[in-house]
Amino acid sequence: MDTARTATIHRVTSETDITVRLDLDGTGQSRIATGIGFFDHMLTALARHAMFDLEIAAQGDLHIDFHHTTEDTGIALGQAFARAIGDKRGIRRFGHALAPLDEALSEVVVDISGRPYLAWSVEFTRDKIGEMDTELFEEFFRAFAMSALLTLHVTQKAGRNCHHIAEASFKAAARALRMASEADPRAAGLVPSTKGVL
Repeated sequence: MDTARTATIHRVTSETDITVRLDLDGTGQSRIATGIGFFDHMLTALARHAMFDLEIAAQGDLHIDFHHTTEDTGIALGQAFARAIGDKRGIRRFGHALAPLDEALSEVVVDISGRPYLAWSVEFTRDKIGEMDTELFEEFFRAFAMSALLTLHVTQKAGRNCHHIAEASFKAAARALRMASEADPRAAGLVPSTKGVL
């Protein structure tokens, strides 16, 4: 596996201007600025618990709503992940995690498969957390999964408090991504697929 699994993505559209710097083998350090406070909080948790070093600087049309910035951040982060993971030689490929936060419990399963898919089974009882629309969490994870070329299942097992549900989901995703992207010492140099390519 390459020693430097890093990537920088600069993505510009008429709606957003986003720069992402990602190191899959970091120490969980982050510098996040999307202009959306709760989203920054979630992305900081993602970086910390995945042990990714992550910088995100996003400028978007927040005067309209938060949709474009949230979705495009997912796209840019997914593109950075796909570039950093490379040809996937020597990785574990599969990852899973359960993460509790008080009464909330979330489960995430990931397959760095080259086949993008999101299965989302999370329900929020409120429309917003802070100023962020709760429906945008699904949009973020879908954009990330599609651009990172991985299969992602996010399942709410328990929970009432929407903040707790969202944060448990991001933390479980972080731990699952960490597991899946880590080196497998028994598979050094091998692509984890019977097809020989992912």
